[in-house]
Amino acid sequence: MNVEMLQVADAVAREKSVERELVLEAMEQALKTAARRTYGNKTVEAIIDRETGVISLNHVRTVVEEVEEEENDLTLEQGKELDADAEIGTEFRESLPPIELGRIAAQTAKQVINQKIREAERDRVVEEYEPRVGEMITGIVKRVERGNVYVDLGHGEAVMYREDLLPRESYRQGDRVRAYLREVRNQPKGPLVFISRSDAGMVQKLFEQEVPEIQDGLIAIQAIARDPGSRSKIAVISTDPSIDPVGACVGMRGARVQAVVNELHGEKIDIIEWTDDPAAFVVNALAPAEIDRVMVDEEKNTIEVACAEDNLAIAIGRRGQNVRLASELSGWNVEIMSTGEEQQKRTVEVETAKADFQAGLDVDEDFASLLISQGFITLDDLAYCAVEDIASIEGLDADLATEIQKRARNALLDKAMKAGESEEGETAPSLLDLEGMTREVAEQLAARKMATVAALADAAVDEIEDVEGLSREQAEALILAAREASGWFE
Repeated sequence: MNVEMLQVADAVAREKSVERELVLEAMEQALKTAARRTYGNKTVEAIIDRETGVISLNHVRTVVEEVEEEENDLTLEQGKELDADAEIGTEFRESLPPIELGRIAAQTAKQVINQKIREAERDRVVEEYEPRVGEMITGIVKRVERGNVYVDLGHGEAVMYREDLLPRESYRQGDRVRAYLREVRNQPKGPLVFISRSDAGMVQKLFEQEVPEIQDGLIAIQAIARDPGSRSKIAVISTDPSIDPVGACVGMRGARVQAVVNELHGEKIDIIEWTDDPAAFVVNALAPAEIDRVMVDEEKNTIEVACAEDNLAIAIGRRGQNVRLASELSGWNVEIMSTGEEQQKRTVEVETAKADFQAGLDVDEDFASLLISQGFITLDDLAYCAVEDIASIEGLDADLATEIQKRARNALLDKAMKAGESEEGETAPSLLDLEGMTREVAEQLAARKMATVAALADAAVDEIEDVEGLSREQAEALILAAREASGWFE
């Protein structure tokens, strides 16, 4: 019986690919659990000799300061009667007779062993595959359930959900599958290894395998945008000026990129050279469309692109795919319009700017046109630029530039205050009516979206103490005055 137990442990260890010692520990835990039916609340220790398989059961009693369980605890005096060197924490073992494993006890022992082995298998799978997240992995399809593909990886099982498959891609039991190891998640029911063929990481790993320059660090993949099964855009850059990153990824007669396309069942791949200039990068990303004009709005993180009518459909792509992928690749919101629409939009912007300048700055149409021709399109452009930028316009000096900027700020303040008052009602107090408020401070508050008394009342001192011309004490006084005017203390 003893030798048979060791043989069973060896067989289970080989079958489950776990350590023999772990199986023996599970058996010891199972024997300990089964012994409770015989020995009740006694603390029982089960030991299996690793050489002979002999099973030993011991009742373990521990020397403690205060006895809580008389069966398992000993006072220090009792411990010293058994061993003069005994101290708190010393354990005494007393051999127990072997137990008879009945049907229920045997079933319990089996459950404990299975549980321990499952835990060991889970830990082994996590330990083996978690460091490999982000790699390509190959396995054999084990089964397909509700469109989800379960893959045997050899030492574990992975799942590839329906959305991780390429469109119109299907697998049957026994098929070999190559995919991207996306995630390993340790769950109570067991580890889950997630693989994907639709993840952008798969495109990157395929290029790394096909292009030696990427493996050597001479070419870097900066960004990838993917519409799985249809089209991918990949931005690459070379760390060596003598290497063409796009040509290296395409390969001789397109061999390298074609190998990637074949693995992805015909998915189109656009390879784009990455550049720091967002406008140039977006133009490259929208290829093969020809772009006529690009406008970059850094504040809104938007790039407006204008192209001829016959290029508009190409730039947008089927169902907006081309512009969507270009936007995802660049990280900018890309808006496409025809050249005619762009010109019409610019005309409206110029007329609006001209009207705003004439009304807000109290200047004539010619002077407003001059400002627009120098790149000033809104009152904000004039209010918050360097005075030197305005003074650099031919015919203007520093004094006149300062006056223009002051008028622009006043116009913006008046506009913001009117908008706030219309929202809060005509009876709402004005920001300029607060004691200690100056027009210069009000202009800066309006730029911070605090153009009304109510908005200032909601502010914290830290938000406005750095306003030019305002000390912390003055900031506190203004906020307090705004709160009083807003009826906070009524």
